[in-house]
Amino acid sequence: MQEKNTDIIIFTLFRTDHEYSSVSLSWAKEFAKNNRVFYVNHPYSLRDFFAKIKEPKLRERAFYLLTGQTKFEKLSEIPENFIAIQPAITLPINWLPPGRIYDFFQNLNNRVVLRAIRKTIRKFEIREFIFLNCYDPYYAGFLPKNFGQKLSIYQCIDDISQDAYSLKHGKKLEQEAIANSDFALVTSTRLKSILEKYNPSTYVAQNAVDISIFEKTLTTRFPKPAEIAAVKTKIIGFTGNLDYLRIDYELLRKIALDHSDKTLLLVGPVNSQEFYEKGLDKLPNVIFTGGKKIYELPHYLQYMDVCIIPFLCNTLTESIYPLKVNEYLAAGKPVVSTSFSDDIRDFREVVYLADSEAAFLDLLDRAILENDAKKTEARAAVAAKNTWAARVQYFWNLVNKHLGKKSERMFERV
Repeated sequence: MQEKNTDIIIFTLFRTDHEYSSVSLSWAKEFAKNNRVFYVNHPYSLRDFFAKIKEPKLRERAFYLLTGQTKFEKLSEIPENFIAIQPAITLPINWLPPGRIYDFFQNLNNRVVLRAIRKTIRKFEIREFIFLNCYDPYYAGFLPKNFGQKLSIYQCIDDISQDAYSLKHGKKLEQEAIANSDFALVTSTRLKSILEKYNPSTYVAQNAVDISIFEKTLTTRFPKPAEIAAVKTKIIGFTGNLDYLRIDYELLRKIALDHSDKTLLLVGPVNSQEFYEKGLDKLPNVIFTGGKKIYELPHYLQYMDVCIIPFLCNTLTESIYPLKVNEYLAAGKPVVSTSFSDDIRDFREVVYLADSEAAFLDLLDRAILENDAKKTEARAAVAAKNTWAARVQYFWNLVNKHLGKKSERMFERV
């Protein structure tokens, strides 16, 4: 099978207007360089619709959602070979206990997404395609055989059992999705050890970096963003989602207090009350910008003297290969991180790893002091090996391997 003749249908938890960069959109952007990509957004539930009705993107989609139609959209940052699909509204059912009633309504919701995928296949005359579900087992965890896909693939990017909302139904649905897929992709070695019992064809495809975006930090001079235009101090920086599961807010507070001669710059959406409970919004040397598009991040990274990954060390983070580590390294920045997983420890040659709060606080000064052109070059060289282009090539190698196995099995049955 020729790769360029094959379309990719991605169904994903992360909509195209997601407030921070996502794994699935990064894959899609790379796929679209050679293949048509049909990116099916996670549907809005009725609860989502009324809770987010003031959001501009939801208002654009409101007519289609309310009339049960599928909306097709283009994306300016992926102008070629890319169509986004927004399915109709679904029912909010996660509150239901496991059992027949939940299964009945889950099947109804699943049909909404399957109908959008089937409509996409007909409208765009899709013949040869691969289906990839990125971390959304609630709908279309795998495609029924009669959809015509060459392969059905499930991708896991986090330990779904560590979030109370997802654990209720998501864990069981994910296990079913993996078991019924031709193969599964996971983003960390820990996830592989957890999930390969459901499908022995489970492979590690770690997160990567769009070098073309982040290397600009080293080659282009950007004006200081407005939020830090008046800052004269050294900057300790973080980019990403400030969520309630991964971030060590007490560590952030201690960084700000212990390094009061520096500015702590947090670039990303705040999605945890703990941020405010710890008083981070009240500290004079803390700046938080809210969510930014991936293309804006180099403008902030350029002015960071050291970048941080202040993750908690727990069961969830043990399974994480952070998207941001290669982005920081591609920008040439010194990085200080907690030692939360085997995967982050693989970066020990180019990342300062702290096994305690005290060590983390001390390493920040060391990282800034030791930074030089040679270390910058070494960091960028590591990131250059971890690109989305490399991951996509690995993906196609796996696809061709499994298509070969399918052909062998068909030949044996003849």
